[in-house]
Amino acid sequence: MTYAEKLITALAANGTLPDSDFYELIRMRKSLGEEERELLGREARRKADSVYGKDVYLRGLIEFTNVCKNNCLYCGLRRDNREIRRYRLTKEEILDCTDRGYALNFRTFVLQGGEDPHFTDDLVCEIVSEIKERHPDCAVTLSIGEKSRESYRRFFEAGAERYLLRHETANEEHYGKLHPAELSMRHRMQCLYDLKEIGYQVGAGFMVGSPGQTDDCYMDDFHFLRELQPHMIGIGPFIPHHDTPFRDCPKGTLEDTLFFLALLRLVFPEALLPATTALGTIHPLGREMGIKNGANVVMPNLSPASVRGDYLLYDGKICTGDEAAECRRCMEMRMERIGYHVTVGRGDHAGFVRHGTSDF
Repeated sequence: MTYAEKLITALAANGTLPDSDFYELIRMRKSLGEEERELLGREARRKADSVYGKDVYLRGLIEFTNVCKNNCLYCGLRRDNREIRRYRLTKEEILDCTDRGYALNFRTFVLQGGEDPHFTDDLVCEIVSEIKERHPDCAVTLSIGEKSRESYRRFFEAGAERYLLRHETANEEHYGKLHPAELSMRHRMQCLYDLKEIGYQVGAGFMVGSPGQTDDCYMDDFHFLRELQPHMIGIGPFIPHHDTPFRDCPKGTLEDTLFFLALLRLVFPEALLPATTALGTIHPLGREMGIKNGANVVMPNLSPASVRGDYLLYDGKICTGDEAAECRRCMEMRMERIGYHVTVGRGDHAGFVRHGTSDF
């Protein structure tokens, strides 16, 4: 048994490793052989199966605005991108998306958008309340960026149960390379703590292979996630957008993304881990590979096909021309081909309460 196999086996058995061993496993990921990668993926999938069986959770994604007041260097929706065609869905259009999604058997809706000042707290609360009134058996997830604690409290009281806010990186120096000076890593982290204290099921996560990212950055990510204990952890490869300062930077790799998905599953066995659209963008079977390496959530798009091509965080995004029903059927067939089945369950039992040392 190789040194890497020993570390993987120990992590799978215990869910933890000393920091020095965990760092060494991250450091050697580029040199792992095929058998070592297969072992890691197999152990991650076994762990996921022991908690979730063959279920893969469906989340209906509604990208309702591509307007954003922020100017993050990696994002195609950034404020300074003058080439993008901006759009906002109306409240009625958003509700129509949820009605069509409900008819397709979706029971969780993820409302995602840029930090758009048009969508005031009052308007967001109106939208959430009406979704819950029409579909009281559904969960509403918001992914609309950094807000005040009071705003988060109002959204929660209106009926939003979940909030996704990827922290992107837990290394302060790296955060500064990815974001403009007016944005703060500490503030973003405080938003996540506020959300959890209010009572949300919280999702965090990081990019894989973003410019300036080091092995120390990944260690910081895992330390932060261990402290936060989110219910969902969303990771995906960095993919450059041609209208950003990072246009010429290399993208994150499939191998690294699958590696970190598997590590996350072994460290956080009960977390919801999406197989992201970005993963499917860098490889035609990327989402299937994600499931085989421990992921258990997929997010078909319910947005109107007329605007999907305008919600481009990165270049080459897949599924921009499909109707909602096509996305639903396609995802179901893809999962069945690899021995899994999509479930419309809300997955409310997901989450974990493991605390303890900072070791992995």
